[in-house]
Amino acid sequence: MTSMAGIRAISTATSSQVAKGTRKTSQIPVRISIKRRSDAFAKATFEADGGLNESASNDNARALELKRTLKESKPEISSKDSSTLPRPLTASDLSNSVNRSRLRVAYQGLPGAYSESAAAKAYPNCEAVPCELFETAFDAVDRWVVDRAVLPIENSLGGSIHRNYDLLLRYGLHIVGEVKYAVRHCLLANRGVQIEDLKRVLSHPQALAQCEHTLTKLGVVREAVDDTAGAAKFVATNQLQDAGAVASSLAAELYGLNILARDIQDDSDNVTRFLMLAREPIIPGIDRPFKTSIVFSLEEGPGVLFKALAVFAMRDISLTKIESRPQKKRPTLISVDVCSGSPKYFDYLFYVDFEASMASQNAQNALRHLEEFAKFLRVLGSYPMDVSQA
Repeated sequence: MTSMAGIRAISTATSSQVAKGTRKTSQIPVRISIKRRSDAFAKATFEADGGLNESASNDNARALELKRTLKESKPEISSKDSSTLPRPLTASDLSNSVNRSRLRVAYQGLPGAYSESAAAKAYPNCEAVPCELFETAFDAVDRWVVDRAVLPIENSLGGSIHRNYDLLLRYGLHIVGEVKYAVRHCLLANRGVQIEDLKRVLSHPQALAQCEHTLTKLGVVREAVDDTAGAAKFVATNQLQDAGAVASSLAAELYGLNILARDIQDDSDNVTRFLMLAREPIIPGIDRPFKTSIVFSLEEGPGVLFKALAVFAMRDISLTKIESRPQKKRPTLISVDVCSGSPKYFDYLFYVDFEASMASQNAQNALRHLEEFAKFLRVLGSYPMDVSQA
């Protein structure tokens, strides 16, 4: 259980320093790729731009083939020479510190992904570094290969990105900010291809779900791939004449595709919230609106969650989000009353965001109170709220 000294440490922590090194790097941004770090890495899949959806069983073989082809094919992009796009790094590159003059910010996905645009909004003029997996981005920050990571945590239509909640607990990174980005889906195709020529449309499962009405009217087959920019790259690389992609306007520019239709999402209010992650926390203040994110676990018992949330209510602290996740290492516990017919129950972690700075006495008192009966408590970050328009 975290001590209050640990909780208060966030108020006095200093900003992270850029790692020093001697190896020179290419001027061209490179895409980070880790072959294997753990079993979790081997099983991990792309989750960029949202969660999973269910495809018909007869589409599974085609989707798997598309994923295999995406990894094996060598693009011949007409818009920009492929040498100007990020290239994969090896695992050994992640273990070396690098010299750099600009802030390097990791994001998940291929160039042209919405996450890249969110990284640019969070850190203007940064060097955006694409990563294959969410784990890769976390690991890149942890190993000093990049300075920050900008990763999605929830979408207004698709909900929470659970994978990143789990990774926040696994890694010791700190949330230093948030940024909201409005997702505007476009229908892309190769030059000369018209909407009526399309027989199928490729994209991330959530992007396809967010454009359900438009795609249904077109009568096209929907095929899921790892991310939106990857779909655009696949269509362009293979010069497909009967297929389009749902992706960003930036992806159209990068991969030389035409935009057949803009803003094809079913709901115009489609906003993704991204977290800005760093190795060290920032010093919280009270000069502007702040948000604090924590994670904790509780003993099983009647009213225990109510008591935990009451520590905020009694101090007029507003909660903006609560997310529960089963503990990975100990998902179930044995109940004391085994005769009740329910010998096991889930052991949960609770992720909570609340509107207060750790620099305020109110927030410190609330966490001190919570610590009295929480089995585990950790502050993930205290950071300025994004009050700008998405």
